Amino acid sequence: MTVGVTLSATGTGNQIDATVRLAEEAAAAGLRSAWFGQTFGADSPQLAAIVGREVPDLQVGTSAIPVFGRHPLIVSSQAQTAQAATHGRYHLGLALGTKHLTEAGFGIPFERPIARLREFLTALRQLTETGTADFHGELLTAGTPVSARVPGAEGGVPLLVAAMGPQALRASGELADGILPYLAGPKALAEHIVPAVTAAAEAAGRPAPRIVALVSGVVTDDVDAVRAKVTESLAFYEQIPSYARVIELSGGTRASDVAVIGDEEAIAAEVRRYRDAGATEVVFSGTDIAGEEARRRTWALLGELAAGSAG
Repeated sequence: MTVGVTLSATGTGNQIDATVRLAEEAAAAGLRSAWFGQTFGADSPQLAAIVGREVPDLQVGTSAIPVFGRHPLIVSSQAQTAQAATHGRYHLGLALGTKHLTEAGFGIPFERPIARLREFLTALRQLTETGTADFHGELLTAGTPVSARVPGAEGGVPLLVAAMGPQALRASGELADGILPYLAGPKALAEHIVPAVTAAAEAAGRPAPRIVALVSGVVTDDVDAVRAKVTESLAFYEQIPSYARVIELSGGTRASDVAVIGDEEAIAAEVRRYRDAGATEVVFSGTDIAGEEARRRTWALLGELAAGSAG
């Protein structure tokens, strides 16, 4: 099982330079992968490509690009370019996104998300694996009057989906290489998420899917104060039905209930619980919420766990 972190450089300086410095620190700590979110700011595939070139010890990935407001041809170009730049170390994560951000940001209706996801994955797989596409769906069309191949990315790009609901898990098992569930605790993983996506992959004749569990967590001795901060920072997700459902399936009522907060022993035990629940990879997010000292302490532990998993 590999262990990684999400990287989000904040402040008034150059975000790209700051992110590279964080990635260098993550690699030095022994972490195996760095992942980048996608909202309306920095382009995550470009950021991953830059970091992957500058820090060759890290796998890099996007978690995750919403399928609304994008087109498979454009995302394929981004992903293949990142894959060539990193010599095969890039992983593309996709997401349904949310109704609010889709409609407020792009001015398009958030309709038929699962159908759109299926069509997007089908066209994107053709493009990333062959450099060509001839796809005509109900919602999307993707054709290649000229080649869409990027030399250096011939091995394709791993496609992962931030899937947690039954329909999204079924589509991901059939059409993607794995999933990127967030705020899904070990109970939800073991009892609902892993069985659903694995069964779909088996039925489609695909290999066992990767389960990249994104976990909000930090090493600290001041558990109550940090949990209060996490409760505030994650409250947004409680208003999104898919997240509210998976939090409940995990045994929680607030998003912070599934956050992993405690000393080294407690965090290591929780990582083992994710592994036992079926996670093939664990990626920690929000490790900077308690300050730099706690972040470095968290990364040091995660690096040790990554080294232990390789042994």
